[in-house]
Amino acid sequence: MFSQFFGSYLLRREVITSEQLAEAIAKVNEAHIKLGTLAIHSGYMVATEVDEVCYLQTREDKRFGEIAVERGYLTEEQVTELLQNQTPYYLLLGQCLVDIGAIDNTELQNYIIDYESENELVDVDLSYESTDKIKQMIERFFVVAELEVSDYSIMYLELLFNNLVRFIGDDFTPLTPFPCSEYPTNYCVAQKLSGQVNCESRIDMPKEVAIEFASRFVNEDFEEFDDYVQASVEDFMNLHNGLFVVNMSNSYSVELSLDPPTVDANDVLELNDSTFILPIIYPFGTIHLLVSLG
Repeated sequence: MFSQFFGSYLLRREVITSEQLAEAIAKVNEAHIKLGTLAIHSGYMVATEVDEVCYLQTREDKRFGEIAVERGYLTEEQVTELLQNQTPYYLLLGQCLVDIGAIDNTELQNYIIDYESENELVDVDLSYESTDKIKQMIERFFVVAELEVSDYSIMYLELLFNNLVRFIGDDFTPLTPFPCSEYPTNYCVAQKLSGQVNCESRIDMPKEVAIEFASRFVNEDFEEFDDYVQASVEDFMNLHNGLFVVNMSNSYSVELSLDPPTVDANDVLELNDSTFILPIIYPFGTIHLLVSLG
């Protein structure tokens, strides 16, 4: 989850546009991490050294690692280590932003340092994501948006992000949530939870995005928007909210009942003051989560 917030951080700093972020995310699945990007992140090389080696590659038919070793920037052992290490997703996203010209290597180096420092990720094992730190990052998300958020909403989003990683894929970036009184729908699945706490959640996406979303969820290649695609999106919503009901009972002793998912047929939804909208960008398109939880 540490990785997924990097794109939002860059947007908040106003160093990239949402269009550039979407373009970079679309390239992530086909991209391969470069040794220079890994060397910058590890602290073995600085951006100017990486730029020099990249330039030399245009003059010599050699790999990046070979030239870096020859120049004394890396050792053979460091090259092997970098190639074997697990790569954080945000490094690949940052590299794609460099490739499209949104930022350069020096900026990427500085933003990675600042992002990891801001979120206290320095010397953190990125394969082990502590619940407290993830909650802090989600809370900061709402502070930036100047929105009040409850502990229940934090739990809802933490679970949502985990379920997206588990069932759809980790190659997404959530954008800053925002309030909205009216929302024009595409294909919108809604579900109500009632009891000691009332909640209404929706997931909305264009039909072409729903096809890809459903294909990932059931691990099957759908080619058209049909009943199977619609059922798959509804199943994801029902699964997620069902797990949320269990967590609310276990963590807060709050009992909720879950209505069956429905499809919003209205072209424009009238939303109450407690509803926030959270856009989430995947390489195949953007989904919007609409949550009213109080």
